[in-house]
Amino acid sequence: MLMYLARRLLLMIPTLLIISALIFIIIKLPPGDFLSNQIAELRAQGEGSAMERAEYLRHQYALDRNLIEQYAIWMGFIPGPNGFAGLLQGDWGWSFEYNRPVSELIGDRLVMTAVINFFTILFVYIVSFPIGVYSATRQYSWGDYGFTLLGYLGLATPNFLLALVMLYYFNIWFGMSIGGLVDEHLIDAPWGWEKFKSLMAHMIVPVVVIGTSGTAAMIRRLRANLLDELQKQYVTTARAKGVPPMKLLVKYPIRMALNPFIADIGNLLPHMVSGSVIVSVVMSLPTAGPMLLGALQSLDQYLAGSFLMFLAVLTVFGMLVSDILLALLDPRIRLTGGKAK
Repeated sequence: MLMYLARRLLLMIPTLLIISALIFIIIKLPPGDFLSNQIAELRAQGEGSAMERAEYLRHQYALDRNLIEQYAIWMGFIPGPNGFAGLLQGDWGWSFEYNRPVSELIGDRLVMTAVINFFTILFVYIVSFPIGVYSATRQYSWGDYGFTLLGYLGLATPNFLLALVMLYYFNIWFGMSIGGLVDEHLIDAPWGWEKFKSLMAHMIVPVVVIGTSGTAAMIRRLRANLLDELQKQYVTTARAKGVPPMKLLVKYPIRMALNPFIADIGNLLPHMVSGSVIVSVVMSLPTAGPMLLGALQSLDQYLAGSFLMFLAVLTVFGMLVSDILLALLDPRIRLTGGKAK
């Protein structure tokens, strides 16, 4: 297992490097950049001092160099002008739109995004696992039909529409402020028990809204996998030998049916960030999604690149976690790449 972990961790390095190069190329594909557009606008307005500031930033962050040099400086492979260190040395660059360092902008948003993701994943697994097992073991019962109907409704209902409905009723029933993750008077307040309670209360709506579609999909997937396992010969043989139903269900079919369930962790982590952009905009959530969308629209390359690299790290790390859990869960998966020991 230790050798497997070492190989996977070493493989993550070239994987992230390739992803970083693709991210940088895609960001640079649209013509111009934020400062080029700003300079063109300032020239039209005849503002010389602001133009000098924009030209200084172009040189400061190497936007006046070729694409390969810009990428190497952004990653930190070569030293940049005026002390720009690059990602590998913890310098995430400058946000031209907000006129602030990227590290000062995304820190709180990444923390809030991570908190929402954590509770959303817990919600998805806690709700979908028992429902999926119940639907598979009681196929074609009224409960199965009811959960199937709820699953289809969860898949068919747009997240932003569900967000608007829940915000309205939570405001009517519980008097909760609409949007955000804390009450308005606590936004700039230091963290304390009151602000924490407000955060937990406001977390309910975004967690349910963002996790609804994922929960519905997980229920359908687990039900189908478990039904397939329950129809196999080893289950029939175990029943004939008198193995108790609950012991049989937990020891064999559920473990085998969980393989795709666990494998989805790799896709679930980044999806919770990138897939909830519209919901975050509708609910005014201070998360990574809305700022990433704005950075891509304004060609704020260092801000957008930092968010996209964060998503890449989440994806690679999620794949690593899912592979390790699969190896521990299913003895048929060999860590030696299919070679017999």
